[in-house]
Amino acid sequence: MNMTKLDPHRFRRELTVGEVAARSGVAVSAIHFYESKGLIKSWRNPGNQRRYPREVLRRVAVIKVAQRVGIPLASIREALMTLPEGRTPTAADWSKLSAKWKVELNDRIAKLTQLRDQLSNCIGCGCLSLRDCPLRNPWDELSEQGPGPRLLAPD
Repeated sequence: MNMTKLDPHRFRRELTVGEVAARSGVAVSAIHFYESKGLIKSWRNPGNQRRYPREVLRRVAVIKVAQRVGIPLASIREALMTLPEGRTPTAADWSKLSAKWKVELNDRIAKLTQLRDQLSNCIGCGCLSLRDCPLRNPWDELSEQGPGPRLLAPD
């Protein structure tokens, strides 16, 4: 019978920041950034070194995929906060998150399509007018009152 000695660290539950970076393909600085933005969490061991739960690997994967398709970090953070802590995100979790993000992406696509169409028209007229151009001066509700400041500070 061949009894090979097992590495006692092989089955531990926590990972160092370097291990998370190596296994996820993300830079250590990105791991720290994700943590600073509340996307992932760590704790400190007695030596004051960060330790991450193994499920952080799946969370980092979700973050990277969501970023790749253009989801802002604030939306990713909000979505990850809906997941139970201490559990690896599941396929069902991904389905729920991606359905919400699909709605956001469709909305952004519609806005970008409208922007693209306006951009072609604006380049055609060449005005870039502060008064008339919806690209140069969007949502300017006070422009009808003429140039200059219109809002006064309260006394």
